[in-house]
Amino acid sequence: MKNRLMIALDVENAQLALDVSQNLSSHVGWFKVGLRLFVAEGPVLIKKLSEQNKIFLDLKFHDIPNTVAQAVQSAGGLGVQMLNVHAAGGPDMLKRAADAASMFPDMKLIAVTVLTSEALPEDLAEELVVTRALLSKECGLDGVVCSVQEAKAVKHACGHDFITVTPGIRWGEQDVQDQKRIADPTTAITSGADFLVVGRPILGAKNPLDAVNEALEMMHKAASIK
Repeated sequence: MKNRLMIALDVENAQLALDVSQNLSSHVGWFKVGLRLFVAEGPVLIKKLSEQNKIFLDLKFHDIPNTVAQAVQSAGGLGVQMLNVHAAGGPDMLKRAADAASMFPDMKLIAVTVLTSEALPEDLAEELVVTRALLSKECGLDGVVCSVQEAKAVKHACGHDFITVTPGIRWGEQDVQDQKRIADPTTAITSGADFLVVGRPILGAKNPLDAVNEALEMMHKAASIK
C-alpha cells in the first residue's frame, strides 16, 4: 500500500521538503510537488527529490496546446514519474500533451477533472468528472485526478487500468480546511482510488510517521475486505 500513498510536499522551501522526504521516503511510495514549492524552488529541487523518490509534479498545465506540449517536455526532462494537465484545456491541448508525454515512457500523464475544493452538487460533479475522464482517455492520457466520490464512476466508465488519483483525504477529527469533497483512506480504497494524496493531515501531525502508518493501516484493511 505504501506505493499507493502520495505525500503532498505542501511546504515553503527546499530544506523542509528534503527533510520530509528523508524522514518518510522508506514508508511511502510518492511525493507530490505543487505550485507553492515549485515556484519557490524550481527544477533544481525536483531533480534532487527524484534521485531517491517517485515524484508527481502537480502543476495543472492549462494553456494553448503548443505551450502545454512544450511544458510537458520540460517536465519530463526533470525525471518525474507523474505529471498533470487540466482537462478543461480541451481535446487539442490534451492530445498535444499526450504526444509530448509519449517521449517519456516511464512518466504517467493525468488530467485534473474538478478540484476537490469546488462545492458542486454530487450528481453534477460526477457527470463533469466522468465526461472529462472519458475525454482524457480518448486523448491518450493515463488517468485523472478526481475526488473519492467520483473514483468508482471513473473506473466504470474508463476501465480498471485508467488511473485515479484522489486528493481530499481526511480522517478522524482533522480539519478539512478548503477541501469540500473529502473521504478517509478506507473509503478511498474501497471506491477504486489507485493513489491517495495526503498533505496536511500528515505534515501537520505531531508525529508524521504515526500519521503515515495510520493511513496505511486503514488502506491495508480496506484492501483486504474489498
